[in-house]
Order: sequence, then structure tokens, then C-alpha cells
Amino acid sequence: MSAHAADGPARVEVVLVKAGRMKIRYPAELLADDGVHVSVRAPWAGAGVRDFGFVRFEPGDVFTEHYWRDRWYSVKEVRTAEGTLKGHYCDITRPAELSAGRLVVEDLDLDLWVSADGTDVRRLDEDEFAASGLLGTDPEAAAAAVAALDELDARAHGGRFGALLA
Repeated sequence: MSAHAADGPARVEVVLVKAGRMKIRYPAELLADDGVHVSVRAPWAGAGVRDFGFVRFEPGDVFTEHYWRDRWYSVKEVRTAEGTLKGHYCDITRPAELSAGRLVVEDLDLDLWVSADGTDVRRLDEDEFAASGLLGTDPEAAAAAVAALDELDARAHGGRFGALLA
């Protein structure tokens, strides 16, 4: 399904929720929605520079973000303003919901970083996930989150990561 109207690209508001509270929201261009997979593009929405040590997100960076209504993750392709690929930042989330111009995802703390060349694959925030208490409050969601991280990690190490975004 095309996401572009005759008068220009469609816009959505991306809303990231964490522990029942809004973490961040930002406008994005809706690139595509096939009913399962939603793609949007947005500039870096954070305040200033976020330096992780292995990558920096900074003003001017462009994120092409992929969300699924049937998967427990999202994948964000991160590029510089000049178009150079920095890598892919993956959030483990509940499946996305798109309604009334709002794309809502619930962050479940686990993350994965995959460098542009695929040689640096890092599992992130496993300590935050453990501290979240999700395993006790929603064991099925916790199991789905861990399985999603394992799937993305295996894809990245097996050279099958790019197929997700095709």
C-alpha cells in the first residue's frame, strides 16, 4: 500500500512508551504500510548528541525505522546527514500499533546494535530488562522479548539481517 497522498508524503507521530509512560514522541514521514510492516523516516529526535561509545546519534542523522504488527521488535537504520550508514539500532518492543496517525510501540528495555559492516553486534540493556520486573509481571511478554532479541542476534551473526528490511 502506498503511503504517499497526492499532496505529499503522509505523516505519522511515532510514540515510544516505556513502563506505561511516554518516553518520546516525534513526527515521521510514513514511507510504507503493507498491513504488517510499517516503515517511517525521521531525523534524530533526541536532544543533542547521544554517545554510546560505539556509535553517536546526533543532529542531522536520519532514521529509517521499521515496525511490525506481528513481531516483538523494531529496526532503525541510522545514517548521517550525508547518507553514510552508521548501523542498525534494534529495539525489543511489543508489536506496533498504527491508528489515527499514531504509531505506538512499547519499549521492553532490550536492544541490539549492528554496525554498518555487520562486524560489531552488541546486545544492550539486559540489566535494565532484568530490573524491569517483566519476567514476574508478564512472563509471556518477557519470553517473547528474549526470543526476539535472540532472533535478531542470530540474524545479525548469520548475515541474514538485511533481509528483514527488504
